[in-house]
Amino acid sequence: MTRAGPRARTAGSPPSGARLVTLWFPDWPVIASGVRSGEPAAVFRANRVVAVSPAAAEEGVRAGLRRREAQARCPELRVLDHDPDRDARQFEAVVRAVGDLVPLLEVTEPGLLTFPTRGPSRYVGGDHQLAERVIGLAGSALEGDHVPVVGIADGRFASGVAARRAAADGRSIIVPTGVTATAAFLAPVPVRAVHEVGGLGLELVDLLGRLGLRTLGQLAEVAAAELLARFGPPGAAAHDFASAGDARPVTVAPPPPELTVTRVFEDPMVVLEPIVFLAKQAAAELCGLLGDRGLVVTRLVVEAETEHGERSERAWYRPVGLSAAAMVERVRWQLDGWVRQPGGLSGGVAFVRLAAVEVRADSGRQLGFWGGQTQADDWAMRATTRLAGLLGPDAVTVPEWRGGRDPADRYALVPAATTDLADPAARAGSVAPPVRPPWPGGLPAPSPTQVYDPPVACDVLDARGLPVRVSGRGAISADPAVVTLSGRRYPVTAWAGPWPIEERWWDPATARRRARFQVVTETEALLVSLQAGAWWLDARYG
Repeated sequence: MTRAGPRARTAGSPPSGARLVTLWFPDWPVIASGVRSGEPAAVFRANRVVAVSPAAAEEGVRAGLRRREAQARCPELRVLDHDPDRDARQFEAVVRAVGDLVPLLEVTEPGLLTFPTRGPSRYVGGDHQLAERVIGLAGSALEGDHVPVVGIADGRFASGVAARRAAADGRSIIVPTGVTATAAFLAPVPVRAVHEVGGLGLELVDLLGRLGLRTLGQLAEVAAAELLARFGPPGAAAHDFASAGDARPVTVAPPPPELTVTRVFEDPMVVLEPIVFLAKQAAAELCGLLGDRGLVVTRLVVEAETEHGERSERAWYRPVGLSAAAMVERVRWQLDGWVRQPGGLSGGVAFVRLAAVEVRADSGRQLGFWGGQTQADDWAMRATTRLAGLLGPDAVTVPEWRGGRDPADRYALVPAATTDLADPAARAGSVAPPVRPPWPGGLPAPSPTQVYDPPVACDVLDARGLPVRVSGRGAISADPAVVTLSGRRYPVTAWAGPWPIEERWWDPATARRRARFQVVTETEALLVSLQAGAWWLDARYG
């Protein structure tokens, strides 16, 4: 497949220079869902906003809001579920369009890609012309009026900061070359950028703020040795960011062949799932090779080719490293968009290759004695991975926290292949892990061990045999005495409640009011609720 523009280079060859372009679509999950800029919409994960359309932002909807608060600010808000696979599939059109100018792109996550300027910049006549050309190519690949932003600077971190500054200013930001100019550009930037752009932990940002370090300029003035002694490697990395140091060193040689794993298919495959299944074996083999050397891959190149020579080649970057599950997820994203491109492929996929082109020392994980991650967690992760390999990527599911007031809402089962089992709180390619604050109206601990979906009909009676009722003010007609379930009567020995809840009161079509009780019988504890005059068994406690 021929490409216009500069001559393509191999996946293992290094970028010829540290000056990078970062192209970013703010709130890409909204764009990927097909929402136009004039429509108020928001994407939710764990009942919290992760992306908003411009029209919703004008109504006061912001990332991090709970769904109820977001809908209260904008009643006509269109609610969308977070779908990383959809985001990656839709972003493939943008990657192909920009790929006509730049042969090898580095995709950090759907909606965000990076590539070096040397070569493309000279080809189009300079950095300003390159920014305009890239914006035009990316915009033409989408339906609607969505326009990306571009930041160009020396180093990955400065380029990412420039892209976010461009989103705020509404124009491309091009930082002059040189360490002095880059440091001057970064000096007034809030220190939170080391988390939002650099990928460092939010706890480090909070600690730096408590110490009075509000900007990157103030952080750069602190001696690197002091930050290293106080915060360890994350502190040293934060100082490198603030002082215009590129955290990713430029590779000076191709990766060794032993860090490349290839799966060749005897019969070219046209179905995605078998390809992903074999790619999972390749990812496990590559992780084993890296583990033997005490390394972790931060930049992975995924190549695939059909029997007729059609190729798909992408570089994926993750500063904290890519586990086997994260590699598989990126393979799925890349190939899903590739095989579904307009017109499709002319033949089946002949091989898939994973190449670790950038690695770093693996700092490992400290297992805890009390709390945190333990050896039992590690055994469970290995068993789950083994079962997924035997039964298929979608046959084994694991719980993912979503948040909610009821036990049935707090977790959802997702395929184990789409979750980074080594770090369940940080799903690969997704947004930051969900914050878990108290939910107003939520049930107190402990959580039930068995949840019914849908609930089971039952009756809660008082001592006279009459149904227990709850008034609009939360007052009960009498103490619960008996729970009737499937024709059997269970005397109540203790009870607590009611915990009333009124949801979506502003929308008559979906509004509901409930009163929940915890009742203890002679054999077990139950969670029951009263809604619209009917009693329901929601869950059982072990």
